[in-house]
Amino acid sequence: MPTLLQVLVLALSTGAAALAASPEPFDAAAAFGAREDVGRMRLSPDGRSVAYIVPTAGPGSAVLTLELAEGSKAKIALVSTGKPERVAGCHWVSNERLVCAVDGIKKLSDGLWSFSRLVAVDRTGTNLQNLSDEGLDTGHYHGNYGGEVVDWLPDSDGEILMDHWSVPSASLGTRAGSWREGLGIDRVDTRTKAAKPVEMPLESAAVYISDGRGNIRIRGRHLRRTADYESTGVIGYQYRKKGSREWLELGEIDMLAESGFDPAAVDPEKDVAYGFKKKDGRWAVFSVSLDGSSTEQLVYAHPDVDVLGLFRIGRANRVVGVTYATDVVHTVYLDPDIERVMSSLAHALPQQPLLTLVEASADEQVLLIHSGSDDDPGVYYVYDRPNKKLRTFLVSRDGLEGRRLAKVRSIHYPAADGVLVPGYLTLPPGKEDAKGLPAIVLPHGGPSARDYWGFDWLSQFFAAQGFAVLQPNFRGSAGYGDAWIKENGFKSWRVAIGDVLDAGHWLCAQGIADPSRLSVVGWSYGGYAALQSAVVEPGLFKAVVAIAPVTDLETFKESHRGRTNFLLVEHEVGDGPQLRDGSPARNAGKIKAPVLLFHGALDLNVDIKQSRLMAERLTKAGVRNELVTWDHLDHQLDDSAARAQMLRKSDEFLRGAIGSN
Repeated sequence: MPTLLQVLVLALSTGAAALAASPEPFDAAAAFGAREDVGRMRLSPDGRSVAYIVPTAGPGSAVLTLELAEGSKAKIALVSTGKPERVAGCHWVSNERLVCAVDGIKKLSDGLWSFSRLVAVDRTGTNLQNLSDEGLDTGHYHGNYGGEVVDWLPDSDGEILMDHWSVPSASLGTRAGSWREGLGIDRVDTRTKAAKPVEMPLESAAVYISDGRGNIRIRGRHLRRTADYESTGVIGYQYRKKGSREWLELGEIDMLAESGFDPAAVDPEKDVAYGFKKKDGRWAVFSVSLDGSSTEQLVYAHPDVDVLGLFRIGRANRVVGVTYATDVVHTVYLDPDIERVMSSLAHALPQQPLLTLVEASADEQVLLIHSGSDDDPGVYYVYDRPNKKLRTFLVSRDGLEGRRLAKVRSIHYPAADGVLVPGYLTLPPGKEDAKGLPAIVLPHGGPSARDYWGFDWLSQFFAAQGFAVLQPNFRGSAGYGDAWIKENGFKSWRVAIGDVLDAGHWLCAQGIADPSRLSVVGWSYGGYAALQSAVVEPGLFKAVVAIAPVTDLETFKESHRGRTNFLLVEHEVGDGPQLRDGSPARNAGKIKAPVLLFHGALDLNVDIKQSRLMAERLTKAGVRNELVTWDHLDHQLDDSAARAQMLRKSDEFLRGAIGSN
């Protein structure tokens, strides 16, 4: 079997042809189903170059580097076939070198096996190094975790701090043998792979947090695990004072109960840890002093919604703000200088309200900006702060440039119990006050997730085909606090599914939807919600499209047994009669509408057996259905051709089922 390095080197020699391939003639399914032409762009420390990911054939991708000087041409740094290795993202570790995360899923005789690796490569594709330990032949088991960068060491040139999981070896007494097991930290030269231990492997270690200057200040440990290494969700944190190696207690987080303080970053100037903690039933950002006093202060809390995360820039991952989302995503800047710059740019780009500071040069004088809106997939800009020059750079989706896209409206609709449910309504372009349209309710995945205002390729495709699309943030969605998420969308499925059904009723009551042409489409939990909605109220939706859906709660829960997250999944799904009543596969005979299913065979999130079981039960019940599968794809279906096939077939299926012209 070829090694990871051999596969990537081979891809480098063959990937250029895929990049140069002529695009297909425009059609809606191909245009909206295409992966982003430019994604995950990063700015070099000197602010003179960028690196970004472009799609190649199938699930493959390539990493390109491009100097910002006029007339420069992109160069291939790395190409991955996606079968199974794929590039998840890259960052500059010097002005000439990148470190990239590579992951994948393999099909083995006993099931699916996922892996991750870190590789380093020069901007021109030379000196490719696998920084992850592939695992010794003499190891007790083969590790699938290839490590993550903990500190980019901004003051060094080409070195990083990365964590790694040590596997004990059976060859003790030899140079290769080691008894150590657990998560540790090494300082690694990305050019030579030379490594020096910084933190010795610790079996109970779950995470390390650096201060961005090469110092590990916080570590988290699994406080309680089962004999099978299943996490109970309780992580205990310790910290170090500046200049000390002694570990002091910081606190703990219980992920099941969602209680405690969960640190996420260290500010070396203020000598504090930033992290998340509940306030009035919603996630807020707090700081805790690391000087020994453990002084806790509230940094930011919103009265209506959870704080989403920290906003960080640069190789030092400097915290400059926090984000939250009401109807749109907002950033509260903690750094006055950055706030002034972003406010100025927002005034310069009023037609693109979704403004994001993607990256900054080491001196923060060159900024990489991404800006877009609901009807604009987005544009990358480079901002020269000293000269106050904003340069339009590259568009995210070239295939949609010049196309009129749909506007997205933030709305609230009443549930059966009178609660107002937030959502997003997308009408076909040019039909702002349309009536009697074919319509789709599109519940999101998760369930502990939510939809956001902005460009969405799935809803935009259906809108372009003449459908009204409503994306409900039903109860069970994350981001709105404890009272809204209930027990989550599985345990509280009756409330969540009720809100999805009420989204359909509202579309009809408003006259937006023709009741005879109302459908439901969903992905992952959204696929579950689509199917379960058709179980609970069979007459409402006239067609169902479910992509990678959960269909049987008991088997979904059991499919995670043996994984480290089993107890977390078990807690989310629950137990009792609701497993039977809340499983569409066990109630397939109640469904009256035709069903179209899609699933990738390499799906680790939701086993393809879920869709196969649903198709079998529907067929047995006499319900018209079809299952489309792909052997080489996982949960995300990251393949432009496959996504185009899915969109095209879904459109044809819906039109055939509801008689839409």
